[in-house]
Amino acid sequence: MTDPSNSHIQQNTTSGLALKIGVATLCRLVLNTARRFVYPFAPVLSRSLGVPLTAITSLIAVNQATAVLGMFFGPLSDRLGYRLMMMTGLGLLVIGMFSAGFFPFYTVLLISLFLAGLGKSIFDPALQAYVSERVPYRRRGLIIGFLEFAWAGSTLVGIPLAGLLIESFGWRSPFFVMGGLGLIGAVLLRILIPTKTGPVAKRQASGALRASWKLLLLEKRALGALGYAFFVSISNDNLFVVYGAWIEKRFGLSVVALGLGAGVIGIAELMGESMTAALADRIGLKRSVFAGLILSTICYSMLPLFEQTLSLAFVGLFLIFLTFEFMIVTSLSLATELMPGSRATMMAGYFATAGLGRVVGALIGGPVWIAGGITATALVSAAFSVLALGSLCWGLKGWSAG
Repeated sequence: MTDPSNSHIQQNTTSGLALKIGVATLCRLVLNTARRFVYPFAPVLSRSLGVPLTAITSLIAVNQATAVLGMFFGPLSDRLGYRLMMMTGLGLLVIGMFSAGFFPFYTVLLISLFLAGLGKSIFDPALQAYVSERVPYRRRGLIIGFLEFAWAGSTLVGIPLAGLLIESFGWRSPFFVMGGLGLIGAVLLRILIPTKTGPVAKRQASGALRASWKLLLLEKRALGALGYAFFVSISNDNLFVVYGAWIEKRFGLSVVALGLGAGVIGIAELMGESMTAALADRIGLKRSVFAGLILSTICYSMLPLFEQTLSLAFVGLFLIFLTFEFMIVTSLSLATELMPGSRATMMAGYFATAGLGRVVGALIGGPVWIAGGITATALVSAAFSVLALGSLCWGLKGWSAG
């Protein structure tokens, strides 16, 4: 017979975790918007600051490079506690956003986006590890899929709102709004999450930075996942850094229309994350990642066929980001179980190599598009997706979750 008091305690614990995850997801929405809104508005920022478009894409690359620095904070999260690292990440976001708003210069914007990007790189692995310690593997796809709604929300809600703010109040206004929201989120998480994380902090406290990374690099499955994250990130950012310029040049859209057009990508990402939450656990995380990666590669290759009209262009982008998001979110769920004893270290490594890939993608995206248009962009992205498939096949051969 079930003890009613135990059921009540379990219900309260579940509802408490759900509230924390909900607030953390909203915090991630702000962090992701700060990371991504520069992409579609790169032409606007270049004109406002009086710098060439390549300067903005280089700024994006520097922003993505913060993920590499984030790798040093993963082991610290395992040792010092996930709450501290989440608060640190949000603090850097607030400083960065307010700095860009108050001091409208290219160098300040560069530093500000660097701080915001570093904040995200610290916050995400800590949150992923915090949640994964409290959610069984059989339901990991559902919960990680929910957390990743914040990624789709950045394009579905965050970027369109940023476009409206820029149109109404100038290009600096989104920075003030995101800084304020980040501050509110930090206060809420401080209230909701206790200072100590119980058995997590106690069990992980003996780890050392060098030992943690040595252990990660000795695991074939971890290395395969890191290579996969690197290559798929190149393929995605190679397209993402130029899609706004491509749409603007090809179809002559306004600033607000560019922001609303990003909503198409947001819907695709939301559907991809929903597919992960609904289907990945049933199909199997490993199988789902491979299926999504193959479909994503095919969609990249087909993008030039959709350039004839604006509607077709948005259909092509929709298919790419639908398959990519399903694949990448499911792979996050999978990665949380590759190194159960050092989850934050594994996720920090994943995000670091993904960030390094985004740096490469951002740096090559502009030159590739200028040299060969959207056809060259699509084929290069497809080629790197094939490399990702090879890396993952090698790393996960013969492996299955405990």
